[in-house]
Amino acid sequence: MSINYDLTYNDFNPTVFYVSKCKMTKNGVYHNHDYTELAYILSGKGKYLVDGIEYDVEAGDLVICNPGIMHTHIVTNTKEPTIEFIAGFTDYHFKNMTQNSLEIKDGTCILKTTAEIKQKIMMHCYAMIAEKESCNVGKYFMIKTHLMQMLLLVMREIVDNEDYEQSTCNFDSYNKNHAVKKIINYLNENYNKKISLEQLAHNMYLSPVYISKIFKEETGESPINYLIKIRLEKAKDILLKDVNSSIKNIANQVGYEDAYHFSKLFKKYYGISPLHYRKKELEMRASNQ
Repeated sequence: MSINYDLTYNDFNPTVFYVSKCKMTKNGVYHNHDYTELAYILSGKGKYLVDGIEYDVEAGDLVICNPGIMHTHIVTNTKEPTIEFIAGFTDYHFKNMTQNSLEIKDGTCILKTTAEIKQKIMMHCYAMIAEKESCNVGKYFMIKTHLMQMLLLVMREIVDNEDYEQSTCNFDSYNKNHAVKKIINYLNENYNKKISLEQLAHNMYLSPVYISKIFKEETGESPINYLIKIRLEKAKDILLKDVNSSIKNIANQVGYEDAYHFSKLFKKYYGISPLHYRKKELEMRASNQ
């Protein structure tokens, strides 16, 4: 059965690192993370410094700090400090956004939530804190479900429903084409490294069986055969550019540790061994001079 994930490219199953409620009584340390951190202002006012820009924040504002973004909070009123909900998480990918990132259309990092959404988000924030402080079995998963609902509410604030519905009319074909393009780019950039179908699947958050299926539908061949062709084309170039390089060295340059296996593949695809190919091409070049 084909599942239409209307908001993500694959299933929605983020990994949650932490949630907390903090009273900001002093300025924070300017820092970044390799995951997403959200700060939701529960009460009070303050400032946030994000990538060198200061933003005024107040209750109902969501500060989005995507991976690599420098940020810190700035205290503006010690008598009435800002109270924030903080969450760190990863392993998610919303459509038309960078993987593991939440992106607002205007490029800012502050989302001012509407009154209706504000109450719902606050409810989830306090529910996560309550779960964190409890001793209940399954509290991680309860925290995760609340965070997922919070993120979906945020996406409803970010996404333009009308544009979004139009963009998902041909989701199946778009999703396949997008995934296959990413695989091809990865193969072209990493052909000289060890690559397996399982590794490709892990990088794409897809199953090996599904990757093989959609890749063959789009290109007519398997990902591994496609990789072999890339490697052998690169090898042909090296054979003629570096005429003193050994077959073993060329094999290593295109991702093969075994020179014999490389030579067998080369002969299978081109009907001639690497050495004979080099000799033939060089002789042809000499005769044309």
